[in-house]
Amino acid sequence: MSNLAAPQEIPVFVVLPPRTLLLDVAGPIEVLRRANVEQERLRFVFRYIGPSCEVASSIGLTLGGVEPLPPTLPDNALVVVCGSIRTPPEPLPQTDVQNAKYQAEIVRWLKGAIRPGIRLVLICSGALLAGHAGLLDGYDCTTHHDCCAELTALAPRARVLENRLYVEDGERFSSAGVTTGIDLMLHILAGFTGPAVAVAVARYLVVYLRRDGADPQMSPWLEGRNHMHPAVHRAQDMIAKDPARAWSLASLAREAAVSRRHLSRLFGEHSGMSVTDYINRMRLALAKEMLTASQLSIEHIAERAGFASARQFRRAWNRLHKLPPSRMRISERSTF
Repeated sequence: MSNLAAPQEIPVFVVLPPRTLLLDVAGPIEVLRRANVEQERLRFVFRYIGPSCEVASSIGLTLGGVEPLPPTLPDNALVVVCGSIRTPPEPLPQTDVQNAKYQAEIVRWLKGAIRPGIRLVLICSGALLAGHAGLLDGYDCTTHHDCCAELTALAPRARVLENRLYVEDGERFSSAGVTTGIDLMLHILAGFTGPAVAVAVARYLVVYLRRDGADPQMSPWLEGRNHMHPAVHRAQDMIAKDPARAWSLASLAREAAVSRRHLSRLFGEHSGMSVTDYINRMRLALAKEMLTASQLSIEHIAERAGFASARQFRRAWNRLHKLPPSRMRISERSTF
């Protein structure tokens, strides 16, 4: 009998408005699809919903098999509202009237379906539908730069932030649109699974893993990863999977399929730090997680994180942190 626990399912409802901007669908959802490949703890299950069983997309491709808007949603649902193109190549009056009806139906559905416990993800002009439904009142949010003024007028009680890739405020997530939907979903994925999976997905998609400009600090798991060199990424992936292992330059060079000297040069050029510094940062990130999530002693944490001694751990820690480990533990826990 298998001891493996069944993966937790996260239902993802993708709302397709009329004239759906196809990249708003494909980009973010491809992030979650790939996450199903990269890890087994969570399983993202997709349903594509809307007021019509067929939706014309921004590039002329018709999307079929669209399910009706469900009357209720499960508590842990992720609702993704995609954007749409504003001016189709050949506007038809009768089509515009029908599309306006579909948009109104989505707004009504959002008003009734979104409640606490449901994460609402707004891609591009999808924020306008949520704003019209009153779901952004009192929240920080953003949208495509062409739509910011309209969103401000539509939802005057929302705090519309311009020049932002994406914004997170409670259970509301919004992006500036088009490719930034990928950035937003990578950010959301990191919250679900941890940054290592998000890094792996970003690498597969061949995109940079970016953090919002207002974030006070980049996660150490993401630091030094905004490059595209495959050899350095291979070495970084191995370190991130097992920071506590006694990594040598020779063993990492074998994994990266380059010479030791070449790996050292590439690491400094593309990550901005040495191999040793990177290993220590990953170990410190692992140690910090254990500090806040366990009652382990400093000595045990140092050992499990791969440091030779608690003294070595403290020296490495003090180079990056103002508070010593024991006080950091107290400080971090007091915020929850």
